[in-house]
Amino acid sequence: MSGIEGYGLGALSLLALTAFASLIGLFVAPALIRFAAFRPYRLIRNAEYWRLISSGFVHANFSHLFFNLLTFYFFAFTLEARIGTLPFVALYALGLLIGNLSTWLRHHTDPDYATVGASGAVSAVLFAAIVYYPRMRLYILPLPVPIPALLFAVLYLAYSYYQARQVRAGVNHDAHIGGALTGLVFVALFEPGAYERLFIALQAMSSSG
Repeated sequence: MSGIEGYGLGALSLLALTAFASLIGLFVAPALIRFAAFRPYRLIRNAEYWRLISSGFVHANFSHLFFNLLTFYFFAFTLEARIGTLPFVALYALGLLIGNLSTWLRHHTDPDYATVGASGAVSAVLFAAIVYYPRMRLYILPLPVPIPALLFAVLYLAYSYYQARQVRAGVNHDAHIGGALTGLVFVALFEPGAYERLFIALQAMSSSG
């Protein structure tokens, strides 16, 4: 299944806006990244609640932007076609908010900590899509074989867990877990029957493997 199937206004708009704002911040106006960054220490003290959203549209470096948007591309368009534009945008926003709030819980006492990125939102989209399409496979060059979506999700979280524990300022890897839980809970509330189909698919995959 390709991300190009079922292009939707919500996914396309979020992809374009994030790419545009991030590239401007990275290559034209670096002050934009500093302006939009989420600073947990200031969230309540300075009432900077808008940073919960603004930080999701800029990225710390090009590889950070590329990895997030590539993951988004693989899953977002298919998911939006399945659940509709308004639920999709709501899921994305919730993933961004909850991902940043989970970061706030860990770093709210650190006055020097700042972070950017759509990690929580992308993670929410990824895990919601996998509940609906557990058999999805991805072709990622230069690998010659397709990667099961479930394996991709596990590797994505493992990578995030490792990176979150490295001393690297700016990239919000902590948000992935909060975003993943958001995606899973969102599907449970929005369409509980999707989990029944997921378990049936997993049993079929297990017996055939």
